[in-house]
Amino acid sequence: MLRELHIKDFAIIDDLHLTLEPGFNVLTGETGAGKSILIDAVALLLGGRGDTTAVRAGADLARVEGLFVLTSPEQDDLAALLKDEALEGDAPDALWLSRELRSNGRSVARVNGRVVSAALLRDIAERLVDIHGQSEHLSLLRVREHLNLLDRFAGLESLRAQVAEVVQQLQAIRRDLRAFRQSERDRMQRIDLLHFQVDEIHAAMLAPGEKEALESELVRLTNAEQLAALASNLVAVLEEGRGQSPAILDLIGQAQRDMTTLARIDVTLAPQAQTLEEVGYQVEDLARTLRDYLGGVEFNPRRLTWVEERLSLLRQLARKYGGSVEEVLAYAEKAAAELETLEHSDERIAELSEREATLLAQCATLCQELSRQRRAAAVQLSAGVEAELQDLRMEGARLGVAFQWCEATDGVPLDEPLPIQLAVTSLGAEALVDDTVARADFDITGMDRVEFLIAPNLGEGLKPMTRIASGGETARLMLALKAVLSRADRTPTLIFDEIDQGIGGRVGAIVGLKLWRLTSPYGGNGGVQHQVLCITHLPQLAGFGDVHFGVQKQITDGRTVTQVKRLVDETRIAELSSMLGTQGEAARQGAVEILAQAADLRQRVAALIEK
Repeated sequence: MLRELHIKDFAIIDDLHLTLEPGFNVLTGETGAGKSILIDAVALLLGGRGDTTAVRAGADLARVEGLFVLTSPEQDDLAALLKDEALEGDAPDALWLSRELRSNGRSVARVNGRVVSAALLRDIAERLVDIHGQSEHLSLLRVREHLNLLDRFAGLESLRAQVAEVVQQLQAIRRDLRAFRQSERDRMQRIDLLHFQVDEIHAAMLAPGEKEALESELVRLTNAEQLAALASNLVAVLEEGRGQSPAILDLIGQAQRDMTTLARIDVTLAPQAQTLEEVGYQVEDLARTLRDYLGGVEFNPRRLTWVEERLSLLRQLARKYGGSVEEVLAYAEKAAAELETLEHSDERIAELSEREATLLAQCATLCQELSRQRRAAAVQLSAGVEAELQDLRMEGARLGVAFQWCEATDGVPLDEPLPIQLAVTSLGAEALVDDTVARADFDITGMDRVEFLIAPNLGEGLKPMTRIASGGETARLMLALKAVLSRADRTPTLIFDEIDQGIGGRVGAIVGLKLWRLTSPYGGNGGVQHQVLCITHLPQLAGFGDVHFGVQKQITDGRTVTQVKRLVDETRIAELSSMLGTQGEAARQGAVEILAQAADLRQRVAALIEK
C-alpha cells in the first residue's frame, strides 16, 4: 500500500507530506482546490507522462516521492524483478519510488534511490496501484489482463500451469522437428559436403603433434650439411684431437690421474677427484651422443620434398577446419556426428512426430477443459458484476466476456467446432459470427483470447470495455468489477476519481459501502484486502471513509497553495456539513447522521458476513 506521499513544487502544491492509512482514505474539497492535482502527481510517480507546465512557477523541478509498504505476496511478486535490476532496498517490506520533472522537460525516475527508466518504473508501479477515472493506470482496461483476471476469479491457476507445461514441451518438440524437416535438397547438399570433409580429413591420417615434429625435421633436413660438419668437428675435438692439440678426453684422463694422486696425499681433495671423474663420464656420453647424431644426419632431398608437401597439406587443412591438427580432428568428429544424424533423420523424425502427436492430444484435452471452465466462470462473473451495477444506478447495464479462437493448421484439434467469436453473458453464450474453428491456435495460456465487453445502458449492444467514454460510467464499472474480482485482483492500492459523477446521495451511500468493503477483510468474498483512496463530492460516500482528508486552496505570501489536512471529530463534521450545501444546526445534524448511518451499515455488513 501507499503509506507516505511527498509532493514538492508540483502545480499549486508547494511542499506536501501526506500519511495514508491502510483502509478507506477519502479526500474532499471544493472544486479547484487541487484534488485532481494530487491524482496527477501520483500518476507521474507511477511512470506517467510528465508535462513541464506541472512544474510550479519559479521552481527548477517538481518532485513526487512515495513509500510503499509491501505485504509478503507483494514482496514475492516484485523480488525477482528488483533483484535482476539490482534495486533491492534496505528492508524487503519497503519500496521507495520517486519521480523528478524538470522545467526543461527532462525527467528522472528512481526506485529505492537508484535511477531507472520510466518504462521500468511503470512495470513496477502498475503492480502496486490502479487509478480509476481519468488515468491510464487502469489494469481492467488493459486487455492483456482480462484473461489473467478471469483465471484468478475462477481459480484456474493450477490448470493453466498444466497447460503451460505441456505446451512448452510441445513447442520444444516442434522446434526439433522443424530443424529435421528442412528441405530435402538442403539436407542432401549438407550430407555431400560433410562426406567430403570427413573423407578429406580421414585420408590425411593426421596424428596429434605431427605438425610440430615435421617442422623440427624440416629444419634438420634443410641444414643437413652444416649439422654434419659441426657434429663431426665436435667428435674430433672430443675424441681425436686437432693438429698438435690432444683430444679433450685425453686431457681429462691425464687430469683424473693427477687428481687421484693428489687425493691420496691429501684426502680432503677426494670430493674434487670424484667430481673430475664424473666430468669424464659426461664428456664420454656427449661424444657417443654426437657420434650417434652424426650417423643419423643425412642429406635426403626426397625426404625434404615429402616433409614440405606434408606440412603444406596440414596448413591447408588448418585453414579450412581449424588452427591446429587437434582442432581439425575435433571438427572431423563433430562433422561425423552431424552426418550420422542427417543420414538417420527419418527415424528421428518418426520418433519426434509420434511424441508430437501424443503431446498435441494432451494439449487439446487440457486447453478445451480450461476453455470450458473459463466460459462457465464468465457467466458467473457477468451475473455478479451486473448485480453490482444495479446497486450503482446502472440499471440494464450488461457485462459480457468475448472469447475468440483462431484457426491454425498446427493448432489443437477440437472435439466440436467452436465459433470464431463467442460472447458469454449472464444469460449464456452467443456466437457472434457463423464461421467456426476446427483446430485452434494456442500458446502457454491456452487457446482462448479473452476481452471484457460492456453495454452501459439498456438496449445498447456489448462493446469492448476500452471504448467506454464516460468517466462516471467507467469508474462505477470499475468499482463493480473490483467488488466481484477482488479476490482475483492483486493490486494493493486502488484510487478512484470522479466515481460519484452523475449519482445522488442515496447511491453515494451504496458506493461508499462498496468502496469500504474493498478495504475490509469482509469485502472481497474472502479475497485481498485493498487500500482505497477516493476523491468525492458526496458526503454520503465520504461518511464511509476510515480516514478523511480535506483539500483546501489558500493564498500564502501572494501565491496560491494547496494544503491537505486530516479531518477528525468536529472538523470532519464541519466538512460534511459544508458538502451538504446547507448551513446551521440542521446541516451539522445531517453530517452526524451520515457518519452514524455509515458506521451502522459497516457494522451490520461485517456481522452478516461473519455469520
